[in-house]
Amino acid sequence: MKKLSSYFLLITFLVSCNSTKHVTDEDHMLTNNYFLIDSVKTNATELQKYVLQKPNARFLGLPLGLYFHNIGNHNKPNTPSKWAIKNPRSYNFVKNIFSEKQSIAYANSFINLNKWFLSYKAPEIINDIKVNRTANNLSAYYKTQGYFKSSVNTKTVKDSINKKASVTYFINKGKPTTLDTINIKISSQVLDSIYNESGLETLLKKNEQYKDQTFRNEANNVVKLYRNKGIYNFSESAIGFYVDSTRTDYKTNVDFLISSNRLIEKDGRYVEKPYKVHTIKEVNVITDYSFNKREAKIKDSITYEGINFLAYNKVKYNPKYLSQSIFLKPNSIYKDTLNNLTRSHLKSLKNFKSTNIKFSTAPGTDDELIMDIFLAPLEKYTLGLDTELTHSNIRNIGTSAKFSISNRNAFKGSELLKMSLLGSWFNANNGPGWEIGADISIEIPRFVAPFGLSKFVPKEMSPRTLFSFGSSFQKNIGLDRQTFTILTDYKWQFNKKKTIQLEIFNTQYVKNLNVGSFFNIYSSEYTNLNSVAKVYYSDPNKVLEIPTEAVTFMNTVSNDSNFQASNSEEYNTATNTLNRYNIITSDFLIPVIAYSFTYNNQTDFKDNNFSFFKARVANSGNILGLLSKNKNANNKKTLLRIPLAQYFKTDIEYKKFWDIGKGNSVFGFRSFLGAIMTYDNSAIPFTKSYFAGGSNDIRAWQTYELGPGSRNSGLEFNTGSFKFLTSVEYRFDVFSKLKGAFFVDAGNIWDISGSSFVENDAKFNGISSLKDIAVGSGFGARLDFNFLILRLDVGFKTYEPYLNNSKWFKNYDFTNAVYNVGINYPF
Repeated sequence: MKKLSSYFLLITFLVSCNSTKHVTDEDHMLTNNYFLIDSVKTNATELQKYVLQKPNARFLGLPLGLYFHNIGNHNKPNTPSKWAIKNPRSYNFVKNIFSEKQSIAYANSFINLNKWFLSYKAPEIINDIKVNRTANNLSAYYKTQGYFKSSVNTKTVKDSINKKASVTYFINKGKPTTLDTINIKISSQVLDSIYNESGLETLLKKNEQYKDQTFRNEANNVVKLYRNKGIYNFSESAIGFYVDSTRTDYKTNVDFLISSNRLIEKDGRYVEKPYKVHTIKEVNVITDYSFNKREAKIKDSITYEGINFLAYNKVKYNPKYLSQSIFLKPNSIYKDTLNNLTRSHLKSLKNFKSTNIKFSTAPGTDDELIMDIFLAPLEKYTLGLDTELTHSNIRNIGTSAKFSISNRNAFKGSELLKMSLLGSWFNANNGPGWEIGADISIEIPRFVAPFGLSKFVPKEMSPRTLFSFGSSFQKNIGLDRQTFTILTDYKWQFNKKKTIQLEIFNTQYVKNLNVGSFFNIYSSEYTNLNSVAKVYYSDPNKVLEIPTEAVTFMNTVSNDSNFQASNSEEYNTATNTLNRYNIITSDFLIPVIAYSFTYNNQTDFKDNNFSFFKARVANSGNILGLLSKNKNANNKKTLLRIPLAQYFKTDIEYKKFWDIGKGNSVFGFRSFLGAIMTYDNSAIPFTKSYFAGGSNDIRAWQTYELGPGSRNSGLEFNTGSFKFLTSVEYRFDVFSKLKGAFFVDAGNIWDISGSSFVENDAKFNGISSLKDIAVGSGFGARLDFNFLILRLDVGFKTYEPYLNNSKWFKNYDFTNAVYNVGINYPF
């Protein structure tokens, strides 16, 4: 229990805090709001937005924020000079030893700490005026729901001894009013014709309950209808709803009126103008706009398909391609949807820092528009730098950096050309190592595909084509792997929330240049193999020479049926080691075809209430496998003498986030399920296998440390062909740029290959394998610099499935904790 003492002391300290410390004798702190709707007690979640006073927020049943606030003191000095008067001895002590500057800094540290405590929400003091206003808000809310005769009464119960109070809101809704006759009156012949031809069905239905939101939705639908049928000037001000309030039978007639004219100001007075269908007369695109140049003279212009492309210096964008992002053309009818699509499409080109679209009436007309598009380009060349710290069983500590340079509008078609250099250094188990790499990619904002395939995806879906080629080389990292990757990727936005991605030619060639160092790096494999050799040769001093003798020995044992019969455990150890050796040391050609579907309803990066779902289905080696009939000595299909990876892989990920209060408090949930199945006797490449542990995974274990199943092999790497992971995390502000988090991670990897080399406790056997799910929990601190987040998470092993007894909290202490340093949030 010693390991929990620090938590016990902390909780004891917080609980001992007096929550009403800063509540005067005349005041009472609000502890509860109760709601009785038609005499039925409810939590009334939908009413909280109308409540002006709420009890202090709680976490795990405790008002932690209030406790922190109460540690502060409102009467403490708030300037260094006042602090010096209050604390002369300590102030002068620092001043005499160091300097006046240091003593001021010393005083400020205490002042800022006190301010930080007081920055947490103060006790919520009962205010009768706010209670009455809340009652009025609730009454008004129910009237918007059709309860026109509703009433709200309140009762406040005060405990003067403890200086606490609660408020009960008694809500009597009464009988709701329903809609009766709906009369739609459109006096404009133009608007009436559009409405009738559209077939738009009204949301106002006879016998349905009156609700304000239904009327708002109806008005919104009508505005959308007209503005997408060319009525550029139409707005909600032209719509009126008149409700019959004279009836006493809880029913009401509704007159839905749409005005025939709009008001415009002319010569200091307002005159009426009839609504007309507007067409686009002219489209002008300024391709190098800036505020400083707005009055400058246009020096270059190109007209393409009726669109004028203009520039203060020179038009640097190919009009053929830029016009594909403009969906309102000359002589077309104005539509709001096409205006918004043009704006979003131009923004998605990643070439412009701002996109501004303005409309004006063409001179001499009142039904023709001039469309002016102002595009402010981003810098043509930009530099980027990404850094990362890593830690795993194999790599004790490491750092990496990626330097990139981007060239926008590389070939005048809004293309994004990117060249990157990668460098990393690791302190591996066998000494320091390094990696260098480079890649070049070009993203084209349209489909580049043969046979007219690009026609299957409309331009409105912002199609993208990505071509990429890269290579990297490692030295003294693993087996000094060298990789070559070539990628053709198609991506398009099916709608605002759904994205589809198709990887047509994603091929990777992995070559190991230093296979002989396998047993030096994976020393635990060598230790296990030596233990088998001592039994096999009946020599307690036997030590295998590496690499030749060790490799030969594994092959010898795997073909020795007598040894298998007499020493099955040692035989399995040797054959399992041989299997892992073959997988890791093998070169692989991995040609992947993949389909991905992503759903994300996050509106922007500040949105903390959203869902994310992604499913990816991939196949490797199917087409090339049909073209090749060759196999190697291990009976694996090859192409150009390179083993061909042949598998199907499916990954499913779901994330959900909730904004649970002010101060950027967020609760996040993430779940992942993945499986990989080989065929035609292929092995799973090490780089495509699943692993568990690490800063973005189950944080209480290091990368590759956990699993598979209930095994605790002690190996430097553990991989599987099936993975389940789920995490929950509570994120909150501490102060300034510092954020905090509490988290729980659960999951594991298993084997579903059916291989005879795999131990039973590593296999997934259905529901019974759920007992192998490991659980880690902990806390984290994050520094938010806006452009990146530096993260430190401390993970504690909470449930260890490989232990024989006492699997819960056996090693739940700082000695066995895993410290993860990462960039940005884990999910």
